[in-house]
Amino acid sequence: MEEQKPKKTKILNYINVFRGLAILLIIMGHTMQFGDPSTLSNIINCEMICGGTALFIFISGFLFQHLAYKFEYKNYLSKKWTNVVMPYLITAIPGILFCIFCPIAYKNSFYGLSLYIQIPALLTIGRVHNIPTWFIPMIIIFFIFSALFLFLEKKNILYKLLPLLLLLTLFLPRGVAEYESTLGLSYAAKYIVYVKYILCNFVHFLSLYVFGMYCSANKPIMDKFYDKRFWIWAAMLITAGLDIWAMYKFQYSNYTVSKIFLTMLVLAYLKHYDEFILSHKKTNKTLDFIAKYSFGLFFVHWYWFFIYNQIFHLPTVMPMVNGSYLQTFGAILLRFAFVTITSLGSLFIGKFILQKINPEINTRKYLGI
Repeated sequence: MEEQKPKKTKILNYINVFRGLAILLIIMGHTMQFGDPSTLSNIINCEMICGGTALFIFISGFLFQHLAYKFEYKNYLSKKWTNVVMPYLITAIPGILFCIFCPIAYKNSFYGLSLYIQIPALLTIGRVHNIPTWFIPMIIIFFIFSALFLFLEKKNILYKLLPLLLLLTLFLPRGVAEYESTLGLSYAAKYIVYVKYILCNFVHFLSLYVFGMYCSANKPIMDKFYDKRFWIWAAMLITAGLDIWAMYKFQYSNYTVSKIFLTMLVLAYLKHYDEFILSHKKTNKTLDFIAKYSFGLFFVHWYWFFIYNQIFHLPTVMPMVNGSYLQTFGAILLRFAFVTITSLGSLFIGKFILQKINPEINTRKYLGI
């Protein structure tokens, strides 16, 4: 007798909503930083809004395991090429143009190199032409090891490694690859800095990916997160406080640890109130819209952030406005709103144009939506 094919599994609504909230946190982390570096207000601000990548990687692991019933390695890589790498390459065009035509303002570390060398260098590291897209070369490593993850899961080994992986996340902080840190280095040395950054982040975030797989394989655990939510709240606040103290005293930060507990809390509440969210159709439709556009937002929001800063002559981290926290909050909230709305608008228009040209076109291949 032929084996029954597993039934198709739909994306869960609370995970879909989670995806939308995760991209908003990532945009906040880029647009809503304020204050002088190393000041307590800046450190607290960064602890609250930075590190949203952890949530995105958790979702990647969750969805990978959730859809593993149809896993076939070559087909999986082919789909990732179409739905991840292709839109990355296409949406990289504005960033490449910024690197070429305004290299100083855009902080192009590879300005001066031949374009035949510069463009492949930029695309393979992602960090320079579109700051958030260092994520793509890193997530490709996860794609390559996908079969190994499932093999270790099947052998009941993968989740036993979680404590060790969490220790790696704790003691191996995210890599550092700022433009200023590469000044004075040769082009080859700069490239190595960025490659190390990607590899370091792969190891750092490996626990989040596996934790996402674990939660997907053991979905009832999210109900337990809700039952223990007060303890998780306490753990998040304690780890965030310790991170603020470590950054203030020793210049060491690890936003990811507190974001693990934030992930557990967001999952707990979204799962618990899933029916409530579904029953409010307008709210759920809005959240679903943001979720569907989340990958596209990830690809384009940095460009609008750069444009906004150039128009108003602002640095990446907003300075205090007249020494007032209220005015400063208003300024960063305005920047966040501008970047989010213009990013959504440009994606919506881009998708509309593509579908006008060819109604059958796969817009995910071009814009990630």
